[in-house]
Amino acid sequence: MANSILTNASALKALQSLNTTNKSLETTQSRISTGLRVAEASDNAAYWSIATTMKSDNQALSTVQDSLGLGASKVDTAYTGMQKSIDTVNEIKNKLVAASNATDSDKGKYQTEIKALQDQLTAYASAATFSGTNMLSVDSGSTATTASDVKVVSAFNRTAAGAASISTIDIKVEDIKLFEAGTASGVNKGILDSNRKSDGTELATAAAPASLGIAAAAGDTYTVSTLKIADSGTFASSTQIGAMLGVVESALKDMTTAATKLGSAKNSIDLQKTFTSSLMDSIDRGVGQLVDADMNKESTRLQALQTQQQLGIQALSIANGNTSSILSLFR
Repeated sequence: MANSILTNASALKALQSLNTTNKSLETTQSRISTGLRVAEASDNAAYWSIATTMKSDNQALSTVQDSLGLGASKVDTAYTGMQKSIDTVNEIKNKLVAASNATDSDKGKYQTEIKALQDQLTAYASAATFSGTNMLSVDSGSTATTASDVKVVSAFNRTAAGAASISTIDIKVEDIKLFEAGTASGVNKGILDSNRKSDGTELATAAAPASLGIAAAAGDTYTVSTLKIADSGTFASSTQIGAMLGVVESALKDMTTAATKLGSAKNSIDLQKTFTSSLMDSIDRGVGQLVDADMNKESTRLQALQTQQQLGIQALSIANGNTSSILSLFR
């Protein structure tokens, strides 16, 4: 190849090779420093887009985890209140059994204990509040006839078409409430403030309590939270106390069913929390496979490129030296 003082082809070729090596070296150094082989859209537009969407969905799932934790706490609070209320109603039942053939004097004493237990029931239900939600003591307002469900966000979903949606675990408060303060016509009262016959039948409308001291009648109704075996010197008859026992038994049955529903809801929430945690880990692994750099591979490549860079600099130095050798022809 002819030597020219205007165009040094060898130097240009060596420079191009060195620039290519430097660019590859810069890319490898970036991957090592960030740990990513796709750090921005220009690295790989498709992978970057997929990874960005998956990361966004993972953040939404993290919020779902928080919602499930909050929901679990609400259900735990309601379940604790329900369990304590069941224990207290059992105590009322025991007092009624003890008073069934007791003297009037003793019935008065049992009434004092029953009233204290009824007050405790109200306190348990009112205190079973978490983050503004109370599923035991409910006020559905002046228009609603049923209590609103408690909805716990349980999942963030995305279809193949890219449409996002949210799933919830619904807790039917209507089936577990103990007290209802709503005033709408036809509103369903709670387990403890509803009017019941001795066979457990609940009445939609309030009925006048039976007069104490006479034999129980088929139409007599009682309310667990307000029933009395003594009132102003008048005492319930044995048959009336027997009817009250039937009312308490039916309430206990409903409370046990309500506690079972709360336990089932808690179990569903716990299972969903476990699944969501596993799903987040799976998405993290999927994103990593798309965008994470193989550090072993990149470190080996870095050493090779550094060697190429040094050789490129040496080659460029030799090519530039060829031009100066032309001067020796003029000596």
